[in-house]
Amino acid sequence: MAGITLSHMGKVYDDGTRAVTDLNIDVEDGEFLVFVGPSGCGKTTALRMVAGLETITEGDLHIGDRLVNDVPPRDRDVAMVFQSYALYPHLSVRDNIGFGLQLRKMPKAELNKRVEQAADTLGLAEYLDRKPRNLSGGQRQRVAMGRAIVREPQAFLMDEPLSNLDAKLRVQMRAEIGKLQRDLNVTTIYVTHDQTEAMTLGHRVAVMRKGLLQQIAPPQHLYDHPDNLFVAGFIGSPAMNFMTGTLQRDDAGDYTVLVGEEALRIPESVVSARPALKARVGSEVVVGIRPEDIEDAALVRGGTDGDTMTGRADLVEPLGSDLMVHVTTQAPPAHSEGMEELASEVEAPASAPDRSTVVARFDPRSQVRIGDQVTMALAADRLHFFDPSSGTALWAD
Repeated sequence: MAGITLSHMGKVYDDGTRAVTDLNIDVEDGEFLVFVGPSGCGKTTALRMVAGLETITEGDLHIGDRLVNDVPPRDRDVAMVFQSYALYPHLSVRDNIGFGLQLRKMPKAELNKRVEQAADTLGLAEYLDRKPRNLSGGQRQRVAMGRAIVREPQAFLMDEPLSNLDAKLRVQMRAEIGKLQRDLNVTTIYVTHDQTEAMTLGHRVAVMRKGLLQQIAPPQHLYDHPDNLFVAGFIGSPAMNFMTGTLQRDDAGDYTVLVGEEALRIPESVVSARPALKARVGSEVVVGIRPEDIEDAALVRGGTDGDTMTGRADLVEPLGSDLMVHVTTQAPPAHSEGMEELASEVEAPASAPDRSTVVARFDPRSQVRIGDQVTMALAADRLHFFDPSSGTALWAD
């Protein structure tokens, strides 16, 4: 096993198209790193450069202590699991798993031992003599993973391995991949467009957009402390709500943000964590809040302390455990450079030009119905703030 270091790595194609720019990441030995982002963001290109399937046009790549920029894929000692299973239909499961070892002319006894150990690990022991056509999608993906495992490589590289599976099977296989990586403790780089996969699997998650690394951090840190509007909107489902507000400070030194005609209190703890807010008094900011940080005010015990917004319920989605309510408010929508483009890349709710649609995750006991006037209680200590020009989060001075 070994760590992987990407130093100022970039990829520019012959026609001048730039796919990846200045990628700097240290993947620790045994770490599970996930690349996530929308289609065309460069995540698969980055993975293919690590595998040697794409040439590196800028920067360096080290696997362990070895510079591998010009090392052929077969000599990099990494194993790749593709989106397509890439199994040989005429070979049995046993022969598919052991195919790479046969090419290395490994002694038969050792080859069979490795294949059977991998099959036991993946629950494929009873299927070793079957052909791929007689397996389910999940079983075929296990065979593809078994072919990677038996090589005992320094690293696993996985390119959207679950995208061809149905939703239920994806959840099952996601858990199995996580357990397998923990058991084997092999350095793994995993590519997905599914932020749920990224959050549940990765020790760290690297969020990419247009070939640029936006932020890399443990999943919960990404969720709680996004660096910019893109990360805030891409991580989390349903997506974070965004609105335009104006920061204010009264004579007592207390901060509020005026969103439309409603003033939301900003707790001192939020101001202390985001000292850059102090310089924005009187200025517009983009205000963000996640659906799970909004409650039905009618169900808040002891009432609310005034941090509320009102609007009309235009869509109510009962999910059993939650009630997703889309509320049209008088709050002005977020206006930021590239906000329209951003909205097409994240699952942000659609808003009218002069008002915001806010998605709230209510308790299923809520009696809200379509067309009702709704009062929402917002967790003021969970508000996020962003610069409307650059889209960067307002944290430090």
